[in-house]
Amino acid sequence: MATSEDVPDLREIDGYTLGLKPSELRLLRNTFRRRVSPSEIVSPELARHLTELSHGLHRQVGVLLNRKGEVENVIVGNAHKLELPDIGRARAGQVRLRGLRLVHTHLKSEPLTKDDLTDLALLRLDMVAAIGVGHAGLPGVLHYAHLVPENRDGSFWQVATLPSVYQDQPDLLDTLVALEEELARTAAARQTEGRDKAILVAVCLDGDRARAESSLHELSELARTAGVEVLDRVLQVRRDADPRYLIGRGKLEELNLRSMQLMADLLIFDKDLSPSQGRGIAEATSLKVLDRTQLILDIFAQRAQSADGKLQVELAQLKYRLPRLTQSDEGLSRLMGGIGGRGPGETKLEIDRRRVRERITHLERKIDALSRDRAVRRAQRNRRDVPVVSIVGYTNAGKSTLLNAITRSEVLAENKLFATLDPTSRRLRFPREREVIITDTVGFIRDLPKDLVAAFRATLEELDDASLLLHVVDAADPARDEQVEAVERILDDLDLLGKPRLLVWNKADLLPPEEVEELLRERGGVAISAQTRRGLDALLEKADVTLFAEGASEALGAL
Repeated sequence: MATSEDVPDLREIDGYTLGLKPSELRLLRNTFRRRVSPSEIVSPELARHLTELSHGLHRQVGVLLNRKGEVENVIVGNAHKLELPDIGRARAGQVRLRGLRLVHTHLKSEPLTKDDLTDLALLRLDMVAAIGVGHAGLPGVLHYAHLVPENRDGSFWQVATLPSVYQDQPDLLDTLVALEEELARTAAARQTEGRDKAILVAVCLDGDRARAESSLHELSELARTAGVEVLDRVLQVRRDADPRYLIGRGKLEELNLRSMQLMADLLIFDKDLSPSQGRGIAEATSLKVLDRTQLILDIFAQRAQSADGKLQVELAQLKYRLPRLTQSDEGLSRLMGGIGGRGPGETKLEIDRRRVRERITHLERKIDALSRDRAVRRAQRNRRDVPVVSIVGYTNAGKSTLLNAITRSEVLAENKLFATLDPTSRRLRFPREREVIITDTVGFIRDLPKDLVAAFRATLEELDDASLLLHVVDAADPARDEQVEAVERILDDLDLLGKPRLLVWNKADLLPPEEVEELLRERGGVAISAQTRRGLDALLEKADVTLFAEGASEALGAL
């Protein structure tokens, strides 16, 4: 009569089972009946059972053990590795571990592989252990590793080796309890009042690493403006962009591990991602993924105050999102078949796209109406023959601070990117008792999203009637030349390069006097400090001469 121990467990074996004999499958299923002490990594009895199986099959054999010491899964690989079954992904930032440990064999007693350690981190396993298969299938060396909290040397895990599974093993439960307590303390220390925690990613494709680093620094400022805590910044130099992930698969894997350790919940890329790249990265990391355009759109959405600004931001967001709408459920068709009703009908995806297009059309009509209203107001202003001076420039160059300084007003001025979205106008009396209207406009930035420029055209049309453009530049910024070029490219796109413009080198007090003199000699313009009000008289005098002196416009155009 057969005993219960002779009856194999009927649960399925995971992995590479092709070609196994029924007797071999029965031995593998008997593994489910094994138990180990919760405090040990693996018992000598289970270790011998696995190594004997592995020796006979010439394949790696492994088990997933829960914290009670019970076998949850039995996995068969090939001679070099085994593939874990789908046990779900642990969310990056999770404090608790998976509650499962992987114990498997290595036919040549080799140390833990990169795949072993990656599985440990990405699946947040309690531990990964590899038992060396010795002579005649006896168990030999034991390699094992567990995760560690963030540390100074940047390691993700701690690896150790015991010469034999028969030697005293560390108390597994004590190790896991201490580790989860430390992870919890690290997580508590990272609490930032609900702010998103992000890793920034930049890719240098043209070989200009300095420019890429400057752009990454700017992305960091954008993230700060958006209220995101930046945990780390990563720059990869590549010859070509990866069509699926933008960055290489190895770098993506490193990002995944780093996000786990730092408990990040967001990846922000400095370059715009295609819809397929965004989806691919999100699926590979289980993290929320943003690109530069999305981040800028989010900042605009946070900071838009007027009804005009909110409409324009919503339009830009919808135009960005439309090609990124995806179908996630094929069961969302409205028609279910039958005579006259076969086929998918109109899916939820199609409905969403149609609604987005309808909303875009509605917003464009409203913005066109705003544009006409602005045109009427500008025409009335022009009939009074009051010149208009518009302040333009790179974001955070000090435009609003300059407006406050010369008009003694209190327009919002912050040390953040895009502090001003809605145009602000003030009257200003020049030294010779002549009056002008001076306006502050939204700041520009390199690679400003085209949809955003198009959406804000009603606002930027204010520049069409400007008699003079004051191009404010942060003179102390190391990237000032690139910023000037970025602003001039946008002005060119708006057909405004033909207008008289005056370079205003703001924050000149942060530079040595000789550097300021050289800058003015080579580039022209006026050096000021809007914060300390130094140089404002010279600026107003030059603007006065430019606007009212005969032939001044021609002279200014050469600056």
